[in-house]
Amino acid sequence: MKVIVTGTTGYVGEGVLLCCLEHPEIEKVLSVSRRSTNIAHPKLEELMVDDFMNLQSGDARLAGYDAVFFIAGITSVGTPEDVYRKISQTIPLHFAEILPDKERMTYIYLSGEGTNANGKLAWQKIKGGTENALFAMPFKHAFGFRPSIMRPHPKQTTRKSFQIASRILYPIMWPFCQSNTMQEVANAMICCTKFGYEKRHISVRDIRKLSRKLKEQKGGDVNLHPKTTN
Repeated sequence: MKVIVTGTTGYVGEGVLLCCLEHPEIEKVLSVSRRSTNIAHPKLEELMVDDFMNLQSGDARLAGYDAVFFIAGITSVGTPEDVYRKISQTIPLHFAEILPDKERMTYIYLSGEGTNANGKLAWQKIKGGTENALFAMPFKHAFGFRPSIMRPHPKQTTRKSFQIASRILYPIMWPFCQSNTMQEVANAMICCTKFGYEKRHISVRDIRKLSRKLKEQKGGDVNLHPKTTN
């Protein structure tokens, strides 16, 4: 399959990108980001844009893909609500709206654990609202991924402090089902794209389950639900 990955110069985006480049199911990856990944790989192409909002419908560079893994984002800590809303809602929804061939595409939005359209915190509502808006669009599948702690890919170079903290917290949080590896997250995204899933909100447990399923099938047929439901 061919996939678009955003946020590839950030911690999670870089990890998922590296996993996708290594995975035999992935034929091509288009990185859409403001900066280059500085990664040379035969599967990788880059589209560098100063502002996602300047992308328009009919852009041929975004045609012919099976999925979008929208990972670009920002922490809510210390970020004004209007800025956070633009980055976490306005931009991913604009990107979704301009994509061609939605009926054959899967759109995966990395929201994070705690996302809740009816939550008490502004960030929960914003990301939950983004998920719901995506679910209403005519994509083949749409999912809100809600991981927590993610152990980095061994080859990651970005966000060293994040990597150190995640490596320390990963084994501590694993027994409480609050952690995944980057490989599990990427595998789960690929599995959802290839086969669909019975849930739209993908938790840490779901990520583990989907990753195992993809490994068991080794790219073969699998009896997962062909269409997403609420």
